[in-house]
Amino acid sequence: MLLKAENIAKMMGGNIIFEDMTIEVKDSEIIGLVGPNGCGKTTLLKLLTEKEPVDSGRIIKKKGLTLGYLHQIPSYPEGWTGNDVLLTAFEKVMAVEKQMKVLEQEMALASPEELDHLLIKYGDLQEQFAILEGYERDAKVQAVINGLQLNRLVDMPFNNLSGGEQTKIMLGTILLTNPDLLVLDEPTNHLDMDAIEWLETFIKTHKGAVLMVSHDRHFLNQTATRIVEIEDGETYSYKGNFEAYVKAKEERIMQEFHQFEEQQKKIKKMKEAIRRLRQWANEANPPNEKLFKKAKSMEKALERMERVKKPVTVKKMSLTLDAADRSGKDAITFEAVGKRYEHWLFRNVDLSIKWQDHIGIVGGNGAGKSTLIKMITGDTQPDEGVCRIGSNVKVGYLSQLFSYRDPSMRVIDVFREHVSITEGDARHVLARFLFYGYDVFKKVENLSGGERMRLRLAQLMHDEINLLVLDEPTNHLDIESREVLEETLQQFEGTIIAVSHDRYFLNAIFDRTAWIENGELTVYEGAYDWAREKRPVPVLVEKAEKAAPVEKPVKKKEKKPDTEVQIAALEKQLEALDLEIESVGDDWEAYEHLTKERLALQTELDQLYEEWMMQES
Repeated sequence: MLLKAENIAKMMGGNIIFEDMTIEVKDSEIIGLVGPNGCGKTTLLKLLTEKEPVDSGRIIKKKGLTLGYLHQIPSYPEGWTGNDVLLTAFEKVMAVEKQMKVLEQEMALASPEELDHLLIKYGDLQEQFAILEGYERDAKVQAVINGLQLNRLVDMPFNNLSGGEQTKIMLGTILLTNPDLLVLDEPTNHLDMDAIEWLETFIKTHKGAVLMVSHDRHFLNQTATRIVEIEDGETYSYKGNFEAYVKAKEERIMQEFHQFEEQQKKIKKMKEAIRRLRQWANEANPPNEKLFKKAKSMEKALERMERVKKPVTVKKMSLTLDAADRSGKDAITFEAVGKRYEHWLFRNVDLSIKWQDHIGIVGGNGAGKSTLIKMITGDTQPDEGVCRIGSNVKVGYLSQLFSYRDPSMRVIDVFREHVSITEGDARHVLARFLFYGYDVFKKVENLSGGERMRLRLAQLMHDEINLLVLDEPTNHLDIESREVLEETLQQFEGTIIAVSHDRYFLNAIFDRTAWIENGELTVYEGAYDWAREKRPVPVLVEKAEKAAPVEKPVKKKEKKPDTEVQIAALEKQLEALDLEIESVGDDWEAYEHLTKERLALQTELDQLYEEWMMQES
């Protein structure tokens, strides 16, 4: 066990979030923490990492446990770049490296008598540097930069980056610290497809444990070894990934319903028996004391009975979307479309979208996905080519960015401004989208991302549309709301165009995939997974999975100490390589590769010995 929360309780704003909750994290497991928005997932992470105190109970941690968790963006000195922030993951390595550089300067000026002592100290530091994996630092940093696609950000001032860009840098920094327990809150936010898939591989190969909150079902399927669900202030644990959790949860709820119903039948029979015993006792002449005692005994047994809780059914939003009169056969047509800002975003885009097509648009961040759909809504015009809207097309647009005429307006007023109905009817409709009681009087500026998305969906439901244009529609929605949205879209009889990074959503709804990258758009006649198999493998600028070659000390003017330092370093490498050769077993290819590597190192060492002997003579 690495970490355990034992009987913890937390109250916020007068509301009980948790009470008597227990959860533990074991070494090497990957836990996906799921549950509806507002159930307390992020709060639980803060309690487990001791960023916030528990009201009662205790948090138990393994001695010496290292944690990697981002709960807020730290402040860094002015002028620090993204790369400077990434390197903070190697504080110990950099401290040793600094000492090594100081010693190198001292050795360059040292007398022969002082040199031996300095060489011993330098050798110890080199060994410490190797243990801390300092020689692999640059390769690890470059792997994270390539994987999370941070190349554009690493040379920019960190304080000038957007919140999402800073979050990506901080995610990279946490991954580089390689902690015993990696704690992640919605790690796939702000990442595109390739970066998400790289992160999946990283998490699966991470040597420690991982605890993560995520609504990305595909991501959970690929990574999680256990799912922990928070429901009604309690945790339920399920072995396996997301699909295994869904199946096991259905079985649990069915079993609980069966147990509940059986107990209710038993309770009903016992109450009926108690009623009859009392009736018989009263009807007897004289009244039968034994029957009274029997009834009393059964009442006590009924009071002592441990009641089975009725399974909680999570409230889901209720969404229906009816298509207006059909549009023409050609809903949207792009012909040789191009768009440029400082440079060409894309050119020669040809795309034909027919009535009732379901097409998903995918690609990296900044590839131009949102620009394409803004051309459909008329918010952006192409710089070359034509974007043609078909006859009788009525567009309903769901943007990932929400703007309101007056952010201080209440939810119910914003809704009624869009939909002309009475306040009572408006409250009834909004309740279907999980706005209950006082929620309808919240100011829209105070709404969470999920609440804003639900409000916009409520408005969209009353629009007369036959073409849905969706920009990241599942962002901010919890898993239950995503499932409702998917069920609704599957029944929608019009045309659907969506930009999304949600692979589960893309596979469920869309039978065509438009992939935009490197300024070009390719259409695949299949869902996302099928398109991904057909898509050419992208070539990375630099593959940095392998460790960087061992760095050698920088040569100084005085060659004698520099040569001796290199000899000491190579001898340590040969010792390590000999141990590796001994442990290789029956793997002949690995043995042959290591033998060649040893021969090359030995040749280099022999040359250094000759050079050193010439210096001595």
